[in-house]
Amino acid sequence: MSRPSGGLGEKRVKLNGGDPGGHHCEPVNTHSAAAAAAAAAGPEHGPDSKLLSALKRDSQARRVDLTGREYYSEEGKTFQLRLVGKIKQQLSADPTLCPEYPPSLGLTEFTRRANEAILGKSSRAIMESRVLGVQTPGFTAAVRLGAELLRHCFGAAWCGPVYLSSPCDDSLAGIFQAAGIQDIRQYYYWDDKLRCICLEKLLQDLEGAPEQSVVVLSASAHYPTGADLSQDQWTVITQLIMRRRLFPFLLLPAQGLCYGDFKRDAWPVQLCASQGMELLCAQSFSHCFGLYGEAVGHLLCVLKQSSLLLSLQSQAVKLVRSLWARPSVGGADVVTTVLSNPAHLAEWQGEVKRMVERSKLIRDILREKLRLLGTPGCWDHLTQQGGLYCCTGLNAGGISDKEETCEPPSQWLSECERNQRQ
Repeated sequence: MSRPSGGLGEKRVKLNGGDPGGHHCEPVNTHSAAAAAAAAAGPEHGPDSKLLSALKRDSQARRVDLTGREYYSEEGKTFQLRLVGKIKQQLSADPTLCPEYPPSLGLTEFTRRANEAILGKSSRAIMESRVLGVQTPGFTAAVRLGAELLRHCFGAAWCGPVYLSSPCDDSLAGIFQAAGIQDIRQYYYWDDKLRCICLEKLLQDLEGAPEQSVVVLSASAHYPTGADLSQDQWTVITQLIMRRRLFPFLLLPAQGLCYGDFKRDAWPVQLCASQGMELLCAQSFSHCFGLYGEAVGHLLCVLKQSSLLLSLQSQAVKLVRSLWARPSVGGADVVTTVLSNPAHLAEWQGEVKRMVERSKLIRDILREKLRLLGTPGCWDHLTQQGGLYCCTGLNAGGISDKEETCEPPSQWLSECERNQRQ
């Protein structure tokens, strides 16, 4: 990773004025004034807490909470893949497995398989030894470690800017700020009125980003909209990133659960790597393996030169020892077992594909239900989105009090918590 040549210390300016979607490309200190006020007032006064309180007070038997982040079964329970349960039993009964601490950077075989899952076994970057993989205790930890490594590679005086999509996961800004990166800005992504990605404004915002800015992009299953960039759009964006000398930080929070295809979900990462770009990619195996309580994450680092690998690896070890010392091995053993066995891999891919098909069916049912109710507007965007989440396009007045549904006021919801009967 090369150090910045300058321009990062320039005065912060608003990069985009008002727009139909209500998003602005400007520095943000946390998330929003409303969020800051809610945080200052205490956790019990935040919008999510109020929503949960309303849910607890609701006596309706058919009430539904759509604010969670797990994949639920038709019975309303956290979904567990059959293969994963079977492998856990086999591992627990294996007498050759002895409890011991893993290396600071995680299980070697796990990181190797995870790297291949993102880049492909024939990746040029892997064959040229320009790739570092680090096992992390979950997706958030992968993002945090990536942020810390950016500070190391760009120099201690570097503090941004980092560009996040608008909207994005509320926790992202705080993660980068915890790593000492205070200049957090936004780029236009989702248009509320048109209910789609606005590529033109996205490119306009990134065009105005200073050189060596870090751009955080969702490779697939964008949270919270569920709307992903097409391959043609990715091609245009990567060309801009290379021309403007920006640094891509990619997110893969639920690989496989967008298209039902592990390779297709990772295609944007492979595209960037094939262009010879340096990049970071934070990945989670919690959703696609149903390992919610075991926090299995991974950080991929792709370098331009293999000579930089040992230095980056040494710095990563120092950072990990100060953050969490060592990752846990239980969930990582399960993932490694599946990815390294062709028969297990085929069975797991079949289960993941069925999970995706069910999510698509629920989207179809929701769209049809809105049509039958005579809800004004076009709802085709619901079936064009993918992953575990979606933007409904419904405002606060779009949900009747008679409907036992607790939906966040921001119109983003977890589609995988609905079932075909709701």
